[in-house]
Amino acid sequence: MRYKRRWITELLQEVCADHPIVVLTGARQVGKSTLLLNAEPTGSWRYLSLDDYDVLEQVRSDPLDLLSVDTPTVIDEAQRAPELLMTIKRLVDENRLNRRFVLSGSANLLLMSRVSETLAGRAVFLRLNPMTWGEFQEFPSPTVLEDLLSGRFPEEREIEGELDLTELVWRGGMPPVLGMRTHRAILQWWEGYVTTYLERDLRDLAQINSLSDFRRVMIALALRTGQVLNQSEIARDVAVPQPTVHRYLNLLEASMLFERLPSFARSRTKRLIKSPKAYLVDSGLAAFLQGIYSPGDLRSAREWGGLLESFVLHHLRSWAELQVPPVRIYFWRTTSGLEVDFVLERGRDLLAIEVKSSGELRLPEIKGLKAFLNENPQARCGVLAYTGKRVVRLTGKVIALPIRMFLGDIPN
Repeated sequence: MRYKRRWITELLQEVCADHPIVVLTGARQVGKSTLLLNAEPTGSWRYLSLDDYDVLEQVRSDPLDLLSVDTPTVIDEAQRAPELLMTIKRLVDENRLNRRFVLSGSANLLLMSRVSETLAGRAVFLRLNPMTWGEFQEFPSPTVLEDLLSGRFPEEREIEGELDLTELVWRGGMPPVLGMRTHRAILQWWEGYVTTYLERDLRDLAQINSLSDFRRVMIALALRTGQVLNQSEIARDVAVPQPTVHRYLNLLEASMLFERLPSFARSRTKRLIKSPKAYLVDSGLAAFLQGIYSPGDLRSAREWGGLLESFVLHHLRSWAELQVPPVRIYFWRTTSGLEVDFVLERGRDLLAIEVKSSGELRLPEIKGLKAFLNENPQARCGVLAYTGKRVVRLTGKVIALPIRMFLGDIPN
């Protein structure tokens, strides 16, 4: 597959010009190396990969000599040599105006205490997410979320054309998968991806006593994508001690394959769900681990709603992290069962989004949105994101939008 420009390119170039250290993280195979090799931050940068054992050995034996050249430098897979950080810190402190480094890795370097402590006040952290559908189609980043957060509503109309969302959700957003022609090739790729992750990345991050236990925890987590996280329930279902499940989830989070979506709490409601919701960062990975091996199987699976949620979150997150400062994403749920899948927060502006897999509009489906808007009257509006084709104003502050409008291929 030829290079596709990523939406983060402009932001990456901007922060590289303004800050001495930029840390670019993301799960393995989301395209970090491809981005850095094809969209150099500023001019001609020196590129070093710690996947090259000769470079890794030199880093471990004499990092100062390797980095003594006063040239902007990209260091890929930087998590493999955390001891390099003190040298980079020293070089930046000696010449902050001229030294420039990009550290890239498939582990969340921000969660590694040594990294965050060493680079405090010196680094800007960016995350590259799996590829969005809009990036794959080479469309610009969508503007609909910016408009909604600013109080501007899209005009009512019907979206033209067709898009098979089940195929997109099942594939997910890993660049190699998006370019594959057959479902068989995709399944073979995912099996290799999971095996490589278990056998290589985890060995770099931590000692795992039982890879089979770890894989069972991954599957249990995938089956709960979009649900409130209950570690004790996972431990019981896979017969693994709860402290071990807790450790495994932290490792999945550090390797950027799993995230906890926090609960939104700026509300008068007293009885809110406080635990986070659990999401694998790619709907294709979640579907594979769930044993859904074709888009046809996904259409009839009870997990369809959760995987569609995960797919929408991926696109919301990809847009939100381009903003300065980044837009924060939460969920909202009361103990009585009222809920909103996603709450976007930008300063004092709020936007509530409820995702539905139905293509039909039903007013009872906005009950959670209306409750959230009642509790948070400062919110701009509520959005029912659904699989239909019509843009419809349902109430004064609630609008129904086709999910396609968040993907980048439909203008406002």
